[in-house]
Amino acid sequence: MKMSQDEVLQRVLDSEELPTLPIVASKLITLTSREETTLSDIAGLVSKDMSLSAKILKVSNSAFYSFPQQISSINQAVAILGTNAVRSLVLSFSFLSMEGKNGDTDFDFKKFWERSLAGAVAAKLIMEQIPGADSEDIFISGLLQNIGQLVFASTMPKEYDQVLARLDKEDCLDVDLETELIGAPHTVVGYEVARHWSFPEILLLPIRFHHGPEEFDGRDHQASLAIKAVHLSDLLVRILYSDTPEKYHKLFRKQARDLLGLKVLAINRILKDVHSQVDRTADYFGLKIKPTKSVEEILQEANVRLSLLNLSYEEMNRELIRSKMELEKLTRELEQKNKLLENLANIDGLTEVNNHRFFQNFLDQEINRSIRNERTISILLADIDHFKKFNDTYGHQTGDFILKEFCRITKEQIREYDLLARYGGEEFIFVLPETEPADAYTVAEKIRRVVDEYAFDDGDNVYHVTISIGVASARPTSRDFKKNEFIGLADEALYQAKKNGRNQVAMYDPKKKKRWFNF
Repeated sequence: MKMSQDEVLQRVLDSEELPTLPIVASKLITLTSREETTLSDIAGLVSKDMSLSAKILKVSNSAFYSFPQQISSINQAVAILGTNAVRSLVLSFSFLSMEGKNGDTDFDFKKFWERSLAGAVAAKLIMEQIPGADSEDIFISGLLQNIGQLVFASTMPKEYDQVLARLDKEDCLDVDLETELIGAPHTVVGYEVARHWSFPEILLLPIRFHHGPEEFDGRDHQASLAIKAVHLSDLLVRILYSDTPEKYHKLFRKQARDLLGLKVLAINRILKDVHSQVDRTADYFGLKIKPTKSVEEILQEANVRLSLLNLSYEEMNRELIRSKMELEKLTRELEQKNKLLENLANIDGLTEVNNHRFFQNFLDQEINRSIRNERTISILLADIDHFKKFNDTYGHQTGDFILKEFCRITKEQIREYDLLARYGGEEFIFVLPETEPADAYTVAEKIRRVVDEYAFDDGDNVYHVTISIGVASARPTSRDFKKNEFIGLADEALYQAKKNGRNQVAMYDPKKKKRWFNF
């Protein structure tokens, strides 16, 4: 007789085989739930586990985060990454180290964690395409979205083997079969077990609703984004590992547009990068997996399988060779087109620096990072003085030459992880992460002086160019931070620089700072 949902949950929670969290992970969840907890408390707890600390430092210094500076201690890692990111790393390492008893069930624990890692990577890639989204928790949310399946396999192996047997024969949703054969879906079981582990709500909700994001009726915008991103990550994993990748590929593209409003370029970027990101992330976390095939290769192989059904062996062999050659050619062409599309979307065609669209997304990301790390961010808004005169007197070709040369020489004056972008016309904007007001002013003055002293020689004439720069700095403290007002402060400072006679730098007057500017 099938149990009720409440009976299933009670049996799972009472089971001696229910997985338990390592001590550090359990204590960290408790610590991060307290408002009075400090970064020092968290660093002190993690530092007690030398092996875990070494793993976190390895990932912190990898391309997984791509921080410009070397992170040499757990204290530094916690300060730079933030509480939620460190919690995500600790939980990720804790769960990926779990080993199941494959002899007691048909459930493949190793395959489960490989696919879970792919889901985590996919969720992170998807969330990174959403401007202003908080992606700190999304990796662990993607990793644990199907944790209920592992719980079933551990606590109710015989019952769950029946589900696995039916799934091998039937093309149906696992949650429907679980409800039919056991009495509860893995989404509900995973949610309740994670709640038993005292997980915060932001990690619980994607587990509960990722198979049906339309069922979530809460008002938490970040939670809604996380649920939808994890839902899409599940579709992406099915492209990588199912027998019908073409079906899930079509569904992923449609729902990425419908649920999150992702553009074609963003969707293509996700599909193009996911296989290599999975392999790299597996290495970062010490998980040994077979190389992941690209989505293009998977779809091509699926098409080939369909076309080979009625061919002879020799015809099949010739078709395979031809298809492989076409795939290699298609892959090269696709890479070139994706690169071209990305340049068209993010690069200003004339000056070849980043455009206004890219600047807006970049500033969103850096503001979010500044909030997490409690660091100052600065922007410089520069305008070429009397630029209209160059166009009117010497022609637009000369004006274009000056714009391009300006970008070339000023880009050399900033750090690799700073940003120079064309704001519009002859206005350019610099974003300087983790830069205090005095340092930002120094950089602006350096840029102004370099331009003033540079001979703009186009081969026919030498032109003297000057610029005016407005500087604004802020230390954002919450999501209420107004990006457009921040840019407006730099614009006010630029206006002051021009009003004072041009060819100079003006700093936004701190006496007029808003309540969210906290130095």
